[in-house]
Formats: sequence, structure tokens, C-alpha cells
Amino acid sequence: MKEKRHIGSGALSAPKLSECLLTAPSFIWLVAFFLIPSVLVFAIAFKSADSAGGISDTWTFDTLLNVVRADYLGVIWRTIWVSCLVTIICLLLAVPVAYWIAQQKKEYRYWLLLATIIPLWTNFLIRIFAWRVLLHPEGFLRRSLIFLGIIPEDVFLLNNIGSVIIVTVYTCLPFAILPIYAAAEKFNFALIEAARDLGASRFKAFRSIFLPGIKRGIFTAVLLVLIPAMGSYAIPDLVGGVDGELLGNKIATRVSSSRNLPEAAALAAMLALIITLPFIAMLFKQKRLVKYIVNIRRSAGDSTK
Repeated sequence: MKEKRHIGSGALSAPKLSECLLTAPSFIWLVAFFLIPSVLVFAIAFKSADSAGGISDTWTFDTLLNVVRADYLGVIWRTIWVSCLVTIICLLLAVPVAYWIAQQKKEYRYWLLLATIIPLWTNFLIRIFAWRVLLHPEGFLRRSLIFLGIIPEDVFLLNNIGSVIIVTVYTCLPFAILPIYAAAEKFNFALIEAARDLGASRFKAFRSIFLPGIKRGIFTAVLLVLIPAMGSYAIPDLVGGVDGELLGNKIATRVSSSRNLPEAAALAAMLALIITLPFIAMLFKQKRLVKYIVNIRRSAGDSTK
């Protein structure tokens, strides 16, 4: 019996060893290029800058207290609401597009997906400069809108927060469409037809059946849009002007112009917390909800017995 147990335990450890070997490269990569740099950023945030533009040896809380002053808080709030608005707009556009693509014939889906990702083949800065030309005060778009009477002549499309939102939505939209489509492709659309047969309207079936069925894709899309939008600095710098400055621009300025690395690290740490804490809370809430549902089912099963 002892020999059999020893063989059995060895047979069970072999798959675990292979799993560890498969996950080791990605785990080492995350530790080396994500965890360690993040820890260093948070550590530098508790330092102060020296006169030469470096990092002093003393530890202090003054750097963290300095980044919660009024001008920073205004930029932080602007970064949060602009990023959330961009995410909501991308979801409102991506969900219907992914729904429509998933219902097309298989040979057409690949061409539609190709049309979705073609803009990503162009350099990121080239696309932003193209929008600068398009939104220029003497550009075709503004002149056309003025000619049609849609906007007055004193309205400018460039160097404001509106241009930042438009260009960011254009940049992030493919990253919202692709994960939602991946979830919609696996969705059983017969459930929507069954709901329609039972008397539900098209919108109610879409909201009650389709959206809960692709919630993982929606959650992934939120991550892929919200995080880059939070840390964006090239788009606000090139099309936003002074009124469109976000937190990423403050961090870039502190690193390049001011040479205040501790203050830049404190801003980056604050940005990381703003992004991370809501998602951690959401994950804990989902786990609690799952446990609650499991307990309800168990209690219902025990009552029937």
C-alpha cells in the first residue's frame, strides 16, 4: 500500500511540475518587468529630490503630501472623468459593433475584424498628427461644420478637452471591440430568439440576455481602455493644449523638464492606486457574490432534501 501511495503522489506531482515550468517564464517576466519596477516607483515616492536633479538618500512623506495640492488634484480629477467617459463611449460603440460582426457570416467576419485593426498598423504618433490636421482651425472638418451651421465660428476643435476625448476614443476603440467580439462569437444567439418568442422586446433581450452573456469580454474591454486612457500623455500633449492636460503630462514634465524624479514617482504611484484599487474591490465583490450564490444554492438543495 505504501508503494502505491508513493507512485500515486509522484504521478500527481508530474503535471504540477510541468505547469510550474510552463508558467515560470511569464511569472519571471512579470516579476522582473512589472513587480520590481512598481516597488521601485513606490519606494522613490518616499524620497526627495536633490539639487542636482537626482534622488536624495533621506526618506520623507513630504513628496507624497506635495502631490495632493490643489493644482494636482484638479488634473487628477480631470484624468479620472475623462478616462471614465472615454471608456463609456468606447463600450457604447464597441458592443453594438461586436454584436453585429458576430452575427455575420464567418467568411465576412475576418474582413470586418481586419477593417477594425487596420488603423493599428499605422504608427501611433502619425495617427495623432493626422487628427491634428483634421481638427486644425483651418482644416476641412471645422470649415465644413461652420459652413453647415453646426458650430459657430468662435468654436475651435483643437487644443481642448473635447479633442482629447475624440482622439482617445478613436485610439482605444479597437481594443474595446476585439475582446467584446471574442465573447460575442461564443455566445448562443438562440437564447435571444427564445427570449423574443417569450415576449421580450429586442432591446430587453439584448440587455437581459446578451450583455450578461458577454460580461467577461466587457470587463476585459474596460481594462484595455481605461488603463491606457488613464496613463495617456501623448494625445493630451499633441491635441489637448493647456486645458487638456492629464496626469500623464504632469509625470512626463516632472521627469524631463523639472528633473524631479521623486515627485514623478509619487504621481505615478497615485495613478497606479487610482487604477488598481477599484478593480481589486470589484474582484473581491465578485468573489463574495459568487460565494453568496453558492451558499444560496446549497441551502436550497438542503431544504429540498
